[in-house]
Amino acid sequence: MARSIEELLPRPSVMGVVNVTPDSFSDPGRHLEPMAAVAAVADAARDGAAIVDIGGESTRPGSLGVTVEEELRRVVPVLEGLAEAGTSVPLSVDTSKAEVARRGLELGAVMVNDVTALRADPALAEIIGEHRALLCLMHMLGEPRTMQQEPRYDDVVTEVAAFLEQRLAFAVAAGIPEERICLDPGIGFGKATRHNIELLLGLRTIASLGRPVLVGVSRKRFLARITGDDVGIVGPLSASVAVAVLAYERGASIIRAHDVREHVEALEAAHAFELVNGWK
Repeated sequence: MARSIEELLPRPSVMGVVNVTPDSFSDPGRHLEPMAAVAAVADAARDGAAIVDIGGESTRPGSLGVTVEEELRRVVPVLEGLAEAGTSVPLSVDTSKAEVARRGLELGAVMVNDVTALRADPALAEIIGEHRALLCLMHMLGEPRTMQQEPRYDDVVTEVAAFLEQRLAFAVAAGIPEERICLDPGIGFGKATRHNIELLLGLRTIASLGRPVLVGVSRKRFLARITGDDVGIVGPLSASVAVAVLAYERGASIIRAHDVREHVEALEAAHAFELVNGWK
């Protein structure tokens, strides 16, 4: 088990995404069959993912959520298949439910990615602490069912940073060491296009909280909007990669992406320039 986020995920790292759901916005149903998900994890590892995030509940705008039993039914066979296959890539469980996190960690996952930042299930923090797991705390305005219904902020960067600082303090008080926690501003989760852009440009404020910043922009709808597609629900790969590099240059440490190889290559190039030129 890694002692810290930085030890497992040095900057920059790519978190691969494998959705085990029928209704994800990006790849609905593609990995719903356990062996398809196991193969997708292997592909992500081969393409350079430092960790792979496995989720059994869609958090797309308008989604209604699933029961604990259904989420376990989707996720557990994948984790069991990965354990049998002897996968070497570290695994994250994308869940807000303590029981799903517990089973995931028992089956070898090392991280919990919680889009509610420990607000949905009072038992989740204790489970994470008991397993000495890593944790990602994300900002979301409202809940997936309602989060895109006219989101409003006076100053989105300041408000998101304040929220993440408060949730970080909560997690530490609950017994999760600070070095095991990273922060996610929640691009697309209760944000209009202008909010997403302002957050990306203001990432250094989030990074100033002292924890690694995870950013997920991959294929998100706002990328379609800024590239001239007013009706598309999935953004283009080219825009995903470009904005991922922008996020890295503004302080992000971890990029969550569906298309792992392209993001790994782009970030390797950006990192090489940073090393050669001493960019900070």
